[in-house]
Amino acid sequence: MCLRRERPATKEHSTGTAAPSPIVNPPNTPSVREVSGCAPWVRRTGGSAGRSSLAGPWARYRGAVTTPIVTLATSAAYPRLDADDQGLPDALRERGIEPRIAVWNDPDVDWDEAGVVVLRSVRDYAKRRNYRSFLSWSQTVPRLLNHASVVDWNSDKHYLQRMASYGVPVIPTTWMEPEQQLSKHQVHTRFPAYGDFVVKPAVSSGGRGTGRYTAIDAGSRADAINDAVHHLSRGRTVMVQRYLDEVDRTGEVSLVYFNGVLSHAVEKAPMLHPSFRSIDEEEAHEEIVRAREPSEQEWLWGERVRKAIHRVVKETAGRDIQLLFNRVDVVPDGDGGFYLMEVSLIDAGLYLTSSSDAMTNFADAIAQRVFW
Repeated sequence: MCLRRERPATKEHSTGTAAPSPIVNPPNTPSVREVSGCAPWVRRTGGSAGRSSLAGPWARYRGAVTTPIVTLATSAAYPRLDADDQGLPDALRERGIEPRIAVWNDPDVDWDEAGVVVLRSVRDYAKRRNYRSFLSWSQTVPRLLNHASVVDWNSDKHYLQRMASYGVPVIPTTWMEPEQQLSKHQVHTRFPAYGDFVVKPAVSSGGRGTGRYTAIDAGSRADAINDAVHHLSRGRTVMVQRYLDEVDRTGEVSLVYFNGVLSHAVEKAPMLHPSFRSIDEEEAHEEIVRAREPSEQEWLWGERVRKAIHRVVKETAGRDIQLLFNRVDVVPDGDGGFYLMEVSLIDAGLYLTSSSDAMTNFADAIAQRVFW
């Protein structure tokens, strides 16, 4: 247990929730805040007054005199969280946790007093004006989930190259780097000669800056060239991938893990229709999903990807790191296998309302980390 001297606690947080009240100590003793793993706890007085009832395995904490804090980090566009996450605060209260919501770049938030900070609706992190400051912010948060070193490498889709080096099949990709200073003609020669293809920046969230184009349509190809040059001129790496017909036939499959254990899976309808274009500053695009049980093959494939992720984590951070949440997106390759499309460890949509167990599983996973 860590002991931290209490700060005056009169400042209101941006969400309208008062900061934790100071602990009342016996006379002649220093004022301190009890900390589990150095996360702030709120001292309760008067028995169980003001506490919600605890359910299931968390009932053993009913008599505790302190309540841990979990702050759900969001963005200004989602001040009350994304709709999919809005039931999470109540689920945390049921587990003896005080939930708070704070915008990640709000200058009035004291992240030292935020307890365990869980990344949720930080959908604007990949915007050009925010990207560097978001990475810097993540390094300053004492207890961030997922860990800041994980955030750093997962924020740039160059990680797919590293996953491929560990034997994970990824969609064949042509990479165009700003340093290459490619002309429009050189960009044009890097596009496929036939079929549909996708152009997107390597740093992106929620489909922003992504477009689907048709190789043999002159107008569509010209749009693709202009969009690629636009990204490159702004210092962004551009990815070019052939559009997979399997996406239209079967959709993508997302496997969602909490604390390393598969929680649930969803099937996502195709989002990139033939004329799909997303400008840089648009908000994240909504997805149409339905919950379903993963097949044994999908489960095995997910485990293969998960093991490779931890190899990358160890290589990057110098040690393995437990991931609170992890979403793996795959698509059939047409030959009985799968391609990895994305690993989402920052602002992952976790589809918590897609099944009756998803929200419960995530709240339990957070509680496990808090009460460790």
